[in-house]
Amino acid sequence: MATDTLPLQAVVEGLREVRHAWRQSQGRAPEAGARELPSREVLATVVDQLRGALFPMRLGPPDLRPDHEDFYVGHTLAAALTALRQQAELELRHHARQGGADATEAAPGPRAAEAVQRFAERLPSVRRLLDSDVLAAFKGDPAARSVDEVLLCYPGIRAGINHRLAHQLYQLELPLVARVVAELAHAETGIDIHPGAQIGPGFFVDHGTGVVIGETAVIGAQVRLYQNVTLGAKSFPAGADGTLHKGLARHPVVEDGVVIYAGATVLGRVTIGHGSVIGGNVWLTHSVPPFSHVTQADTQSAPRPAP
Repeated sequence: MATDTLPLQAVVEGLREVRHAWRQSQGRAPEAGARELPSREVLATVVDQLRGALFPMRLGPPDLRPDHEDFYVGHTLAAALTALRQQAELELRHHARQGGADATEAAPGPRAAEAVQRFAERLPSVRRLLDSDVLAAFKGDPAARSVDEVLLCYPGIRAGINHRLAHQLYQLELPLVARVVAELAHAETGIDIHPGAQIGPGFFVDHGTGVVIGETAVIGAQVRLYQNVTLGAKSFPAGADGTLHKGLARHPVVEDGVVIYAGATVLGRVTIGHGSVIGGNVWLTHSVPPFSHVTQADTQSAPRPAP
């Protein structure tokens, strides 16, 4: 049957009714003009541009020459940051309208510009953190033959780039833009890191698929995780009406030098002491002291001598 003979009008009308019913249930006015929320597609382009600007001779264009690096970085940053500012304006305007601000109060141009400027100023620090991540992956994986291989091939580094960028945006009070950037990496790699998670230098996710790191997780320096590790919440406190309380610290604190092997699940606001090793498939809901070695066979912490 040809497409133009399908009875689409009834479907179009039915979808319009559902949209209107949803907006009314959420107390939303009809959208006017262009779309009001940040674009996943635009932000995917921005992230690709930022990756290239951070690592021009590895993640930039294949024909880039070393003597053109600065020109490429400047040109690419200008395009990426302009688009990012536009997406930040959309988020800030949306939040203002959700809060009942009028059109004048919802004009977020200066706030967006300031946030993106501060974001840009932090990019050298982001690059230094990523260098520490790449080096940790190279040193921590005997299969890695070079830091270039790590940067080009490892999904943990790809997800790490997105997280380092998304975390800065989250700190600059652009949580929706930050979440989109994080979810782009999640879709690409299977590694789910909330942009609110605080992660120190030298972070290495080996293999990576199925790793989940929650919003309020705090991870120290030189921490290594393997595939299917979860740093999650044990419970979700709710109010009398059943609405979950937001923003509470509910995810683990992982101190410096911890290794967590494949399939381990650590839940709640517990602390994994520095230098500890959490074995594969362990289910852990209590804190353990420094230099503990926790296995599936013995989930009680057993301190071991400091190296």
